[in-house]
Amino acid sequence: MGMIDFKIFRFSDPHWEEEKKALCRVYLPPKEIEQKVKVVLEEILQTGDKALSKYTELYDKQSIPPGSFRLTETVAQPSKEVVDALRWAKKNISLFARANRPKSWSITNKEGARVGELYNPFRRIGVYVPGGTAPLVSTALMTVCFAKAAGVKEIVVCSPPPVNAVLHFAIAYSGATEIYSIGGIQAIGALAYGTESIPKVEKIFGPGNAYVVEAKRQVVGAVAIDLLPGPSEVAVFAAGPSNADFIAADLLAQAEHGPSSKTLFVSPESSLLQSVIDAIKRQLPSLQRQQILKEVLSNHSYFVQVRSIEEGIELINDFAPEHLSLQIPSAKKYLNQFKNCGAIYLGPYSAIAAGDFLAGPSHTLPTGGAAKSFSGLTTSQFYRKTSVVEYSKKSLLRVSPLLETFARIESLDAHGASVSIRTGKK
Repeated sequence: MGMIDFKIFRFSDPHWEEEKKALCRVYLPPKEIEQKVKVVLEEILQTGDKALSKYTELYDKQSIPPGSFRLTETVAQPSKEVVDALRWAKKNISLFARANRPKSWSITNKEGARVGELYNPFRRIGVYVPGGTAPLVSTALMTVCFAKAAGVKEIVVCSPPPVNAVLHFAIAYSGATEIYSIGGIQAIGALAYGTESIPKVEKIFGPGNAYVVEAKRQVVGAVAIDLLPGPSEVAVFAAGPSNADFIAADLLAQAEHGPSSKTLFVSPESSLLQSVIDAIKRQLPSLQRQQILKEVLSNHSYFVQVRSIEEGIELINDFAPEHLSLQIPSAKKYLNQFKNCGAIYLGPYSAIAAGDFLAGPSHTLPTGGAAKSFSGLTTSQFYRKTSVVEYSKKSLLRVSPLLETFARIESLDAHGASVSIRTGKK
């Protein structure tokens, strides 16, 4: 355990303000990633399936001929234990997603016109489900089930080859209508631009590594995206009679996602900080993903002692975590002060793993500081919202002088004429 150099910051440190500033994050893609993604996307736009095959072989070490990415075979059903877990999660997620569906509405405005909004589900959406070191069956459920609840007709899922058999089953079980064995930048390019064998989608959903996140950012305009969900991360804010073992377990649970995961523990109590570090040392040897965990603990984990609860809230909002576990006295009293979090878990028994797997809300959440600008995935994001305006002659007459005033101010006489021709004014 001596090889892990725990990064500990304290408010008493001489460079405390600089340490806090380093934890204030804004999503900015590294230049080398930005350029590599740009090159791949441009080639996909130009050569379609040929580029998909080229980069699948280069990055995933899988040889798939152009036009052969779609998985059409029926995969074997996994064990009863797995199916039972999927069924429970699907029910919770679908229940939450249905409760979250937006409704079209209208009101009468001041002059008597009807104004409102129509919500219509997208017709065709794409979902990216990461592969890599673990088959993320929960990600399939927490994206595809939302699309189904919204009424999306065509749900296209991409996942890196070779697609794990249980993951394949989970994607189909969630309600996907098309499944493609393709990952990374090339999957996002195919969904955004379309190729000879993969028709383009209207919006792309789902998490991924730094390259997937940057690819999603670059295709905005050609297609809509949900948010920028990258490598997993957690912040835990605790004080008072907190259970150090519970806190350590949550930090390790998010750290095991991958070497780019980030963890942050914040407390006004030095003794609790040390107790959590000691608990991590005890728990770590029994866990399987040793190399990943040690890399995250050494390079992307921070243990921070703040002066007060108020300073902790400020630091958490600056860090803008994907997940926040809130274990401070009277936590609900402070809940509305946490503005920049993807999801908040209240109390010592709200294990983040429950939210990761089956609680109901989607675990597709903003990372890397993007929670300052984005919310997590909700059912409403699978809808296109259209405003509707309906005037009668009477209601238009009531505001025609005001409309003509606006037209004069902005030197748009055709606008004014389009009103006067309806009201009979010269």
